[in-house]
Amino acid sequence: MDKASAQRKAVFAVIVVALAALGVYMFMPGALGAGRSTKPPATTHHAATRPAHAAPAASNPAPAPASSASPSAPDIYGWLPFTPAELASAARVVTEFSDAYGTWSYSQNADAYVATMSNLIAPGLSQVLAQSYSVPGVAKARTSEKQVSTGSAVIGSLRAYGASSMTFVVTITEKITDTAGRSQSSAQYAVTVSGVGGSWQVSDIELASQGNS
Repeated sequence: MDKASAQRKAVFAVIVVALAALGVYMFMPGALGAGRSTKPPATTHHAATRPAHAAPAASNPAPAPASSASPSAPDIYGWLPFTPAELASAARVVTEFSDAYGTWSYSQNADAYVATMSNLIAPGLSQVLAQSYSVPGVAKARTSEKQVSTGSAVIGSLRAYGASSMTFVVTITEKITDTAGRSQSSAQYAVTVSGVGGSWQVSDIELASQGNS
C-alpha cells in the first residue's frame, strides 16, 4: 500500500469516529434541552365552586284547627223567676230549719222547741209544729226514755217553684240518744219556703211522699 492510500484511510477513520461521537451526544438524555429555560407547566385554575345554597323553604303556617267549640250552655236562670243568689238563700234557710226540726230534747216543751227555729218559719207554721211536737204518745215516750236528738239535713232536689215560693226535697236524719242507747232514723220531707228576693221563711213541711208538690 502506498503512502497516499494510507493517509486517506486514516482521515476516513477520524471522520467516522467524529460522526459516531456526535450521534451519541445528540441522543443523550437532556441533550436537546440544554441551554433552554424550562417553564413550569401551565397550571389550569378552576374557578372555586361555591356550594349551592338552597333557597329557604317557604314557611307554610299550620292550618288552624277546625273549631270544636260546642254551643254555649243555656242560661237556665233566664228561664226561672229567681236568681242564683236567691236560690242559695232559700236553700240555706231550708237547711237551717231542717237541722233545727230534727234537733230536740225531752227537757223541752213545745214552745221551747219551736223557739229554736222561730226566725226561720212563717207565723202560721209555729202552731202546726207545736201541735206535732206535743202529740201525747210521742211526747210521753220522749220524756220517759229521756230522748235527745241531733238533726242534720241534706237537700236532694228542688221539687217545685213559683214566683214567690220553692219546694225542696230534704232528707232529715235524727241521731237519738236515750235510756236504751243510740239509734238513728231518716225521712224525706218536702219543705216549702216563701218570700221575695233574699228574704225567705219556711211556710210548710210534710213527708215528701204525702204532698207539698
